[in-house]
Amino acid sequence: MILVAYWSLLFCLLLSLFAGAAAAYQAWQGRGEGLVVLEYAHHAVAAVLTIASAILFAAFVGKDFSFKYVAEYSNSVLPLFYSVTAFWAGQEGSLLFWAWTVALMGSVFPLTKNYRELAGQTRVLYWLFFFLVQGFFMLALTNWNNPFIEFSPAPADGRGLNPLLQNPGMIFHPPLLFLGYGGFTIPACLALAAWLTGERRSWLDMGRNWSILSWIFLTAGIVLGAWWSYMELGWGGYWAWDPVENASLIPWLSATAFLHTALIEERRGALRRTNVVLVTVTLVLCYFATYLVRSGVVQSLHAFGAGGIGGPLLAFIASGLIMTALVVAVGRGEMGRELSGLYSRPGFLVLTAWLLLAIGGVILMGTMWPVISSLWSSQPIGLDAHFYNRVTLPLFLGIAALLLVCPWLQWREGLRDRRGLAIAVGVFVAAIVALALGGMTKPLAMAGTGLAAACLAGVVLVVALDASVRRRRPSWGAWGVHFGLGLVVLGVAVSGPYQFSREAVLQPGDSMDMGGYTMIYEGFEERSSEAMILVEAKVRVEQGGELVGMLMPQRRLYQSFDQPFAEVSTVFSLGTEVYATLLGVTQQGAASLKFSLHPLVNWIWIGGTLMCLAGFLALRSRSGRPDDAPTQREQM
Repeated sequence: MILVAYWSLLFCLLLSLFAGAAAAYQAWQGRGEGLVVLEYAHHAVAAVLTIASAILFAAFVGKDFSFKYVAEYSNSVLPLFYSVTAFWAGQEGSLLFWAWTVALMGSVFPLTKNYRELAGQTRVLYWLFFFLVQGFFMLALTNWNNPFIEFSPAPADGRGLNPLLQNPGMIFHPPLLFLGYGGFTIPACLALAAWLTGERRSWLDMGRNWSILSWIFLTAGIVLGAWWSYMELGWGGYWAWDPVENASLIPWLSATAFLHTALIEERRGALRRTNVVLVTVTLVLCYFATYLVRSGVVQSLHAFGAGGIGGPLLAFIASGLIMTALVVAVGRGEMGRELSGLYSRPGFLVLTAWLLLAIGGVILMGTMWPVISSLWSSQPIGLDAHFYNRVTLPLFLGIAALLLVCPWLQWREGLRDRRGLAIAVGVFVAAIVALALGGMTKPLAMAGTGLAAACLAGVVLVVALDASVRRRRPSWGAWGVHFGLGLVVLGVAVSGPYQFSREAVLQPGDSMDMGGYTMIYEGFEERSSEAMILVEAKVRVEQGGELVGMLMPQRRLYQSFDQPFAEVSTVFSLGTEVYATLLGVTQQGAASLKFSLHPLVNWIWIGGTLMCLAGFLALRSRSGRPDDAPTQREQM
C-alpha cells in the first residue's frame, strides 16, 4: 500500500503540472474551450489524493509500523482517537492534510453558481493559479516531505505520539489552521484571475464566503492553540510570542485587515486593487507561516524542525509576491472610487487595517530578528515577550479605541449618532473611574478593560438602536464578532497583568493561603497503565471556609519518552480561575506544587468561540441576495 500511495502522489503531481500547462496555453491563446478538461483534471487529483490520505489513515488505525511516518508518531498503546489524529502530528502528514483540504475545497468551488457565472477566460486563469499552488504541494510531498517511506523490516512498535499533542486542543488546532490556510487559496486565485481579465462581476462578492470561512477556521485554530498552551504546557500562560504562535497570527492579522477593506469596496466601491493585494498577500503569509515552522530558520518549542523544504518554500513565497506585483501592475481591473475623509466609517476602517498590518509587520520583524541580526552579529539575539507586549499591546488598544468610535460614524463623513457615541464614551470613562477606585493601577490593563467595556456596550447599543442592523443576518454576524472581540480584550487586559503565582512544598494536611483562597494538600496517588505511569496530587480549594473545588494535577511518564510531563488542573470560574501544576513528589509524600490565579481568563475562550460562531452568521446563502444589501441608512 505504501507504493500505491506514493504513486498516487506522483500521479497528482504530473496531472497538476499537465493541467497547469494546459491552462497557461489556453490563457495565452485567449481561449476557454478546455475548461471541462481542467475541471475534470482537478477532480481526479482530489479523488486520488483522497485515496492516498485514506491509506495513511488506515495505516494509523491498523498500526502498520512499516510506514516510517506511522512508526514515528504512533505506537501499539496509543488510543484510537489519538492514532487517527496523529495523521497531522508531523511535518509530512500535516502537509498532506493541507494539500488534501485545498484539493477538496477546489472541487467544491466549481460546483457553485458563482463559479459558473464567471467569464470563461477568468475561469481558465483561476485554474492556472490554482494548479500552481497545488503543483507545489505535490512537488513537496513527492520530494522533500514524503509521508510514504517504508521501514524494512518494520519495527515491532512505534515511538509514540508526543505527549504534549495528546490533548483535545491539539487534535483540532492543526487541522483548523490548515483549513484556514487552504481556504484562502480560492479567493486569492480568484482575485488574481479576475483582476487580470477585468471580470465584470465582483470577485470579492463571489469569494466572500470562502474568505469568511477561512478567517473563521484560522481564528478557531489560533484560539484552540492558545487554550492548549494554557492547559498543557503547565506554565499558566496562553501566549508566549513563540515563533510558531506568531506564524499563525501574522496571516490572521492580514486576513482581518482584508475583511475590513473588503467591506469598503462592497459599500463604497473603493480600494479594489488594495483588496487584490491583501488577499493574495494573506495566502503568501500562510506559506510564510509554514516556512517559519518547517524550515528550522528559528527555534521554537513546537516547530517541526528543518526538513529540506525551507529553500523551496522561500522560493515559492518570493515567486508568489512577484506574481502578485506583476498581476496588479498589468491587470485590467477597474480602479475604485476615492475614499471618504478620515472622519468617516471608511476612514476608520482603513486606520484599523493599517494598525492590523503594522502589528503584523512588528511581529514579523521580531520573529525574524535572530535571522536579521545574524547579518552583522555572530551571536544573533532573539526578542522576548516583553518586546512584543511593549510594542504591540498599545497598537491593539488603538484598534479597540477605533471600534469604540467607528459604529457611530457615517459612511460618507461625520457622525451618524451622537447619542450612541456619547454613551459609549461615558461607559469608557465610568469604567476607568470604577477600576481606579477598585485598586487597579496598571495603565494598559485599565485602558484595555475600559475599552472592552465600552466596545461591548457599543455593540449592544448599535443592535438596540438600529432596526436595519437587526433585520440583516450578516450584520448580526459582524457585530457578534466584535462583541466576542470585546470579551477577548477584557480577558487579555486583566488575566495577563494580574496573574499571580506561588510555589510551595506541602506535606499531606498542609495548607497555603493565596489571594483569598486556601489550598489544602490531601496527598497523592500513583497509577500505571501500558501507556504511562502517573502521579496525581489531590488539593482541596476553599474560600471563606467553603469548598470551591478540587485540584487534581498530574505528573506523567509516558512509554518511549524519558522526561515527565505535567497535566494541569483548574477550578473553573468566570471570575478568578485557580490553576495548579504538580512539579514533583517525594517518597515521604510531600508535593512540590505551583498555584496560579487567573482573573477573567475564561472570557478569552468564550469571546474567541463567539467570534467564530458569529462569523457563520456573516455568510451569505446566495451572493448578491437582496436582504444582504446595505440599507440607505448604512450608506450614509
